[in-house]
Amino acid sequence: MGSHQQEPWLLENGKPRVLTKENRHGRSAHSMSSTSLRKKSSRTLVSKLPCATLRSILLNLQEVILGTKLSILIPAIPAAIIAECYGFGRPWIFILSLLGLTPLAERVSFITEQVAFYTGPTVGGLLNATCGNVTELIIAIFALSSNKIAVVKYSLLGSILSNLLLVLGTSLLCGGIANLKVEQKYDRRQADVNSLMLLLGLLCYLLPMLFKYSGASAALTVDPSLHLSRASSIVMLIAYVVYIVFQLWTHRQLFEAEDEGEDGEDGEEEQAVIGLWSGIAWLVGMTVFIAVLSEYVVDTIEDASDSWGLSVSFLSIILLPIVGNAAEHAGAIIFAFKNKLDISLGVALGSATQIAMFVVPLCVIVAWIMGIDMDLNFNLLETGSLALAIIVTGFTLQDGTSHYMKGLVLLLCYIVIGACFFVQRTPFNNQADVTNITLKPATNAVLSA
Repeated sequence: MGSHQQEPWLLENGKPRVLTKENRHGRSAHSMSSTSLRKKSSRTLVSKLPCATLRSILLNLQEVILGTKLSILIPAIPAAIIAECYGFGRPWIFILSLLGLTPLAERVSFITEQVAFYTGPTVGGLLNATCGNVTELIIAIFALSSNKIAVVKYSLLGSILSNLLLVLGTSLLCGGIANLKVEQKYDRRQADVNSLMLLLGLLCYLLPMLFKYSGASAALTVDPSLHLSRASSIVMLIAYVVYIVFQLWTHRQLFEAEDEGEDGEDGEEEQAVIGLWSGIAWLVGMTVFIAVLSEYVVDTIEDASDSWGLSVSFLSIILLPIVGNAAEHAGAIIFAFKNKLDISLGVALGSATQIAMFVVPLCVIVAWIMGIDMDLNFNLLETGSLALAIIVTGFTLQDGTSHYMKGLVLLLCYIVIGACFFVQRTPFNNQADVTNITLKPATNAVLSA
């Protein structure tokens, strides 16, 4: 007899709905990284309740709310809402909202994987590809609605940098130290594909910036640079769609996460714990809470900047990505400890690729629809940091082996870039026009020579 009675909506042909070999092919490294933060809870007491409706509700709450090691941060969600309603200090609302977003992002990954039990591996893979960075996308959309284009650019740039340097660097460093006597290897083919996509994205970011400062007058290049950014964004979205086809259909064997022996403590097959419609309802509810907290973050980031004496650029590029994606980052590091670098690389490179090739160009298109002029010009310092991060990461992953020294170099690069934005004090009065104040005098001097 099983440990608990299976609910009717969790059964398929009278048997528990399990993660079959076919469905396992649809699991991405992103979804697998979150499994390391999940915990099983006993359902014996709840399953004895006579009322089926009450039993269903409590089982759902137990699996979704208490089924994660990050459940300790869930009280930050109502705390942030209460702080906003009762007019608490704006910096407190900012930090509570950030902490609340951390378990929400992990739970979205869990719920999309549960829905994949019923939809199959292909739709499940599409859900993971779409919802993988839903937090960054929602924050960006709210920032756009407030015409805070700088926050959009800074936060998305910070997410790419943190994935390439912080997450990947920490994973390689910890994995190398934990496996000193073992040669760490990974499949470099996946890394090659993601590196090519990132280089394409870098080209699309570089050209608007170079184009803007190549003319005799910056005013004459504003509109052409904007048009170029929108055209480049369409190209990037097309490339990302092809990348998804490449990942989920034609070459999915390159992106399969090797998870043998990770299904459970005793090696049992993973089973669905919530129903299809319950999963969809939870997904909608989580998205609503992410939207509410994202709005709080966007509204309070400048107040937090003034209160703490930190620049908005530092908070957006460094703090937002670290706290908002802490669950995903922790999962990647845990798998690196287990010498499963393919999963760690899939998390870091996959998220960076998704943000660079999907979220950023989508924000440009959404801003275009909203009548807001957002281009792909991230300014000289920011674009230069991104270019160096992509190049250093590419060199790090070129031979298919890893050791702790590679991770240390990536991590030190991130620390130097973080220090740069910590000391930077960019004027932030006009959110819609963040210009690089150091490049213009140099350009004008060259043109006048």
